[in-house]
Amino acid sequence: MPASRAELFARALSLRAEGRLYDLDDAGLEDVFRGSVDRFVEIAFRLQGRARVLDAGAGHGMLVALLSALGHHCQAIDHEDMRARYPVAYGIAGPDRRSAPPIGFEACNIEVDPLPFDDAGFDAVVCCQVLEHFTHSHLPAMREMHRVLVPGGLVEVDVPNVAAFRNRSRLLRGRNITYDYAEHYLHARPVLYRGLSFYPLRHNREFTRDELVLLLSEAGFHGIDVQFLKSRRWRTGLARLQSAGTALKDLVPSLRKSLIGWAVK
Repeated sequence: MPASRAELFARALSLRAEGRLYDLDDAGLEDVFRGSVDRFVEIAFRLQGRARVLDAGAGHGMLVALLSALGHHCQAIDHEDMRARYPVAYGIAGPDRRSAPPIGFEACNIEVDPLPFDDAGFDAVVCCQVLEHFTHSHLPAMREMHRVLVPGGLVEVDVPNVAAFRNRSRLLRGRNITYDYAEHYLHARPVLYRGLSFYPLRHNREFTRDELVLLLSEAGFHGIDVQFLKSRRWRTGLARLQSAGTALKDLVPSLRKSLIGWAVK
């Protein structure tokens, strides 16, 4: 019987407490977990019954560590080998992970490289907070995700919502929605690869709901469902009072920070 969202949330908190998702002494990763656990649990809920999962742009490995601990057979890819930076998440340090399937890893620049996997090798592909860092078209990567899915396989994509309350507020105050102009644009140095320039350390584009629908459609997916993702953050103690403002903003879905899209091959 599938687990409920509440059960999966409790399991995620337990795995965190056991130190199986990331180094608990890393304040940056702790902040990522608190801001992302709700999204990770929603993904885990929707992926139940889909054994083979590819995390395209796995980064710190927190999501893939959670999915692996829940019994999925996971493969991670990123533009560089991240395992030495995040050994706990990838199961090469920390508590014993023999009860979870091993996590595979391949270095791959998914903007321009074909995914290093055979056709129809995965039941699900997840791509979390990645596409906004692309310098070039998102379409080749999405078509590759379509290729490696089995018929009926599920893709998940989440990206920043360009129409979020935060962005509208910044524009009204005469500020830009993107990263610091001097550091990330005026003085940014590109990463050179295959004769192309890349700027992965900034947001190069944020998305509207219709744009994400269009991307998934042009990549060949159907059954497309794009929603505005709630901005909830896991807080404890008195810090929970801070969630009231977020809850008010979330009452208007189009003002939420992120979009999450689901589609079927």
